[in-house]
Amino acid sequence: MKNTHRQRKAVSADAIAELADRGEDISRFFTNSGRRMGPIRRVNVDFTSPMLDELDDAAKELNISRQAVIKTLVRQALDQRRLARNARPQRRTNLRNSR
Repeated sequence: MKNTHRQRKAVSADAIAELADRGEDISRFFTNSGRRMGPIRRVNVDFTSPMLDELDDAAKELNISRQAVIKTLVRQALDQRRLARNARPQRRTNLRNSR
């Protein structure tokens, strides 16, 4: 029995650029399903030597950069904070005191 589903061959970025240069419609290559990231901003953070040692140990263990460890840990902490805030019951406003 023949396979009725044909897999589409991936199109290179150069091929898409070439189509665009010729004025052809390239919208079919973009799904808009991703999230747009804002510009990257640099910050300076001071760490103690023992904290840097821990970060370096984690980076070595995970085989990633120190910066990647820091970003991952900060992301996890922010996600945890957001989840905790969303889990709290909403405060009800006292109508008598709001006038």
